[in-house]
Amino acid sequence: MLTLAQQPFGWWPLAWVAYVPFILVCFSETRATSNEPRATGLYLTAYVVGTFYWLGNIYWMSFVTVVGWIAFCLYTALLWPLLVLSLRWCRTKRIPLFIAVPILIVGIEQMQGFFLGGFYWNYLAHSQFTNTALIQIADIFGAAGVSFVVAMVNGLVAEMLLVRRPWFVVRNVIIAGIVLVGTLGYGQWRIKQSDTVVAPGPMIAAVQTNIPISVKKSFAAEKQIFDELLEQSNQCIPAGAKLVVWPETMVQAILNPQVLRLLVDDHSYKIFDETIREHAKKGTYVLAGAYDGTPRYDAGNIRLAQKFNSAFLYKPDGSQAPQKYSKIYLVPFGEMLPFSNIPLIHKLFLKMSPYDFDYTIDPGTEYTVFEMQPPDTNSKYRFSVMICYEDAVPFMARKFALDKKGSKRIDWLVNISNDGWFVRFENGKVLPATELSQHAAICAFRAVENRLAVLRSVNTGISCMVDTLGRIKDGYAAGNLPRKAFDRQGVVGWFADTVPIDARTTFFSKHGQWLDFACQLSVIVIIIAQIAERFFLKRRTKGEKGSKINDDKTPGKE
Repeated sequence: MLTLAQQPFGWWPLAWVAYVPFILVCFSETRATSNEPRATGLYLTAYVVGTFYWLGNIYWMSFVTVVGWIAFCLYTALLWPLLVLSLRWCRTKRIPLFIAVPILIVGIEQMQGFFLGGFYWNYLAHSQFTNTALIQIADIFGAAGVSFVVAMVNGLVAEMLLVRRPWFVVRNVIIAGIVLVGTLGYGQWRIKQSDTVVAPGPMIAAVQTNIPISVKKSFAAEKQIFDELLEQSNQCIPAGAKLVVWPETMVQAILNPQVLRLLVDDHSYKIFDETIREHAKKGTYVLAGAYDGTPRYDAGNIRLAQKFNSAFLYKPDGSQAPQKYSKIYLVPFGEMLPFSNIPLIHKLFLKMSPYDFDYTIDPGTEYTVFEMQPPDTNSKYRFSVMICYEDAVPFMARKFALDKKGSKRIDWLVNISNDGWFVRFENGKVLPATELSQHAAICAFRAVENRLAVLRSVNTGISCMVDTLGRIKDGYAAGNLPRKAFDRQGVVGWFADTVPIDARTTFFSKHGQWLDFACQLSVIVIIIAQIAERFFLKRRTKGEKGSKINDDKTPGKE
């Protein structure tokens, strides 16, 4: 049910009861008392089921690294028996399930990929991205708030099946009902409010390529890929696009001026750079995803002291903006190998990676804000860029949203991504994986959390516009991609549309993932409490046995 609730199936109602069988099984074998036997079989079963759940749901990771995929699933599945353990403890303490379940599930979700920087995927909330009224609470609580409400209903349903005290159940139903009605009421208010606080911005466009990574990483088709980008981009300008966005690293060149000035004039990097400059002179800003690096000399050759995954902005006057954005949040195995400071583990991860060398790039440090003032207008706009999975990381979008004074500093967000890693290429045709639609659904929450529209430009798809209510928009003002956003998988094209600009500053932007971390802390405290209880119980049991033995040692019995 957890799988079917997510994309691409989209059977979202299942998420509201998906954990109920899991909860019931946790308490099925014995009564929930402090003296119950250790349920080793239950923990083992939870781990096995959790492993297969993750193996199936992120199968597309195997396209990059089979060993890494299996290792990651085995690691993440450890959270399932941890959830069993915590649920059973809460039951012994008579904590109502409609309170315990949401706290534990949100805490466990936050702990996914804990040692790898987090894995913000397949949350309960993500299954609900089409329920516009429900997800508006994300501007207070983040996506965790939506997961909390859905998990609360799971806990309530399980409690109704387990508890035989009608008055107790009725009370909890009333409390949960108030929370749910309040959530939907708040969402409707935010939706109606948007009519007065959202203004139309400029026309901006996204170009979508359809290049599987097996073709791209050979660098044999770099000119073909560039020509395709240019062909689609040329159609955006007559449509009125003031900004044209190209996907992540689809320009297979280093566009850093420090490197370019060291190259001969007929080098492909310089040719690409000059071509983009001339293209921008047609009257638009062009945001290009490309490689970046800091040059250094080594024995008469030019080497890169640092390597980055970056976004470069070209202006309508043909110049390159002095600002650039280098990706900060690097994807484990895709862009960096974890534990570089521990050689033994690092070498093990190298064997799990898609290459036989350490391809780790350097993380950026600046949360760049790009500025643009379209020709023939006095309006100035500001936007920031999230590269690849950065749009799945809640704190990334939040860092871009506000300045140090807590005021909104950008008008919209851009997400450039290369999801060509997660497709198959057979008989000359690209076969999309479930990752594409799941990635788009997750991105919708960044828009709600910060009240910032997001333009996505993604190799292999899904390129789309997400408005400030988190709605992934079908259709567009101009373009040749399929009209329905989720049909834009494994195709080439472009679209242009007016970007909405929202004046609201959110509680989440100012205060961040406070609910996530509070629930995560609760899980940790519960685990520590259980360890402490067992330690003191063991000591007390030993003390009682010792006391009994001493009592038996009387002179008569001796």
